[in-house]
Amino acid sequence: MSNSAKTLTPDPATSGRDKQKTEVGSVFVSNYPPYSFWNQDDVEKALAAFQQPGDINTPLGLYMHIPFCRKRCKFCYFKVYTGKNSDEIQNYLDGLAREIELYAEIPAVSNRAIDFVYFGGGTPSFISVKHLKWLVERATSVLPWTKAREVAFECEPGTLSRSKLEAIKEIGVTRLSLGVEHFNDDILRENGRAHLSKEIYKVKSWIEEQQFDQLNVDLISGMVGENWDSWKDTVQKTIDYDPDSVTIYQLELPFNAVYSRDMRSGNAGNLVLADWNLKREWHAYAIEAFEAAGYAISSAYTMLKKDQKSNFVYRDSLWRGADMIATGVASFGHMDGIHFQNSSSWNEYLSAIESGKLPVNRAFSTTKDERLTRELILQLKLGAISSSYFQDKFDADIHKVFAEPFQRLKDQGLLSIENGTISLTREALLKVDELLPEFYAETYRDSRYT
Repeated sequence: MSNSAKTLTPDPATSGRDKQKTEVGSVFVSNYPPYSFWNQDDVEKALAAFQQPGDINTPLGLYMHIPFCRKRCKFCYFKVYTGKNSDEIQNYLDGLAREIELYAEIPAVSNRAIDFVYFGGGTPSFISVKHLKWLVERATSVLPWTKAREVAFECEPGTLSRSKLEAIKEIGVTRLSLGVEHFNDDILRENGRAHLSKEIYKVKSWIEEQQFDQLNVDLISGMVGENWDSWKDTVQKTIDYDPDSVTIYQLELPFNAVYSRDMRSGNAGNLVLADWNLKREWHAYAIEAFEAAGYAISSAYTMLKKDQKSNFVYRDSLWRGADMIATGVASFGHMDGIHFQNSSSWNEYLSAIESGKLPVNRAFSTTKDERLTRELILQLKLGAISSSYFQDKFDADIHKVFAEPFQRLKDQGLLSIENGTISLTREALLKVDELLPEFYAETYRDSRYT
């Protein structure tokens, strides 16, 4: 049977069941309280927090947003730019480096070591070797990361060369994350990906030559045009590719994605999307296949080789309340209990940097209860949490604080509690983002996430 994506139609065998239609809106929960509650009034609180000495016992990370891509994927909702020339890229990177220098001078950062680094995007591997080395040399001159437990770097296969991978390893990257998403060329084309499968295979030997501590491959279940045959084929080809970890997302359609805009304007044509039940069936199939191939569940999205010693430091640190310097246009950070985000405007971001100011555009000062909820819902994505952790850190009995949502999920057969450990079932883990609002304070329920 063909794996062609041209019909844009999910497997007909699923058509007779109750569906959860994929509609426009954010589903994936990455922070709390929801971003829609972040505001300009709290910016001064964030800036004031930057002027206080940082807690050396709290891990500190550095995020750098590289917002350039060859193409914009039709499901993408990140702040990215296509078509920027070399001079524009250099101008942006100069602003990014200057922002890092500004952070290196503030009391919240100046007495602390960088524990983890993340190059995100966009496509960090889009920029040239010359630009990459220049940026890192300037950044590390003020914020060295030689003692960082992890330096993670996102890549798009078609932007990689042997020399670029050598440079990526040279700057200290330990976790290379390859945005494969799928191995079917028709599906990649339909969804607007810039690369094709031949480029995924072309870079494999170059990656192996560099012996990164960890190679992660990203997949997305439910891309437009997916069917059971194409998904099973992609899962098997990923197993054969032999990464150290695999991250599996379920396609969602946030408001500013191309597909979302088309749907809202009535210009989506014959676009057919897999429903949430089907996407989760595909996700469940992938988990079982990776388990059979020697991987273990690391979170709702990530499978890790059982013999793999390293894990995902960036994720684990943020889900446990680490501080993170956010640099680059529209990037999100956290410092001393305060969330903050940079300006999402290219010109406003660079203008602020040129005037010697940090480009923070909105923020949210959290309460202790909100920080407790944030860590609990994010750590639930791991599949199990220990009540002793929250007792020790927040002096809170989560069995009492969250008794009602725990009981509701328990009654639905989605959760179990034993010896102080709260565990989600496999079914619950597959739809964890749908369940997390159960734990929100009343103020934040039924609100727009972003």
